Amino acid sequence: MHFKGKRSADGVGYAERSPLNHGRSAVQGEWGAQIIKDFSVAASDICVNKHRLSGFWDTELDSLLRANGITTLLFAGINTDRCVFSTLQDAAFLGYDCILLADACSTPSPTYVTRAIHFLVEQCHGFIASAVALQSSLTHRQES
Repeated sequence: MHFKGKRSADGVGYAERSPLNHGRSAVQGEWGAQIIKDFSVAASDICVNKHRLSGFWDTELDSLLRANGITTLLFAGINTDRCVFSTLQDAAFLGYDCILLADACSTPSPTYVTRAIHFLVEQCHGFIASAVALQSSLTHRQES
């Protein structure tokens, strides 16, 4: 049997309650969809609430990006092989230029899964780069 959004019958799937009673998973305003406390959200930031693996699925993300003339997307986050890759793949299908920042992604899956994702990104969907190199390049550009 396939369980949507979870690996087993006792896992937590989309809109289901966590076993620790934190609230429903991937539901706006509840624990499973909160912004990490270490991140700050400025009043000028645009927030898109997603409720599936891909940030593009049934959200306004594509419309917002196109309205702002954004064509290149940088990808970072967790889990590399789930949300990050699903969103990147959908972005590529929609015609965006995609760059996966490998050192800014993580997953608890085995290392070979990450290698496979990197292979698929490079072969089909975009480029692999590093956040460290990006930061260095941006710093150097500001100093010039």
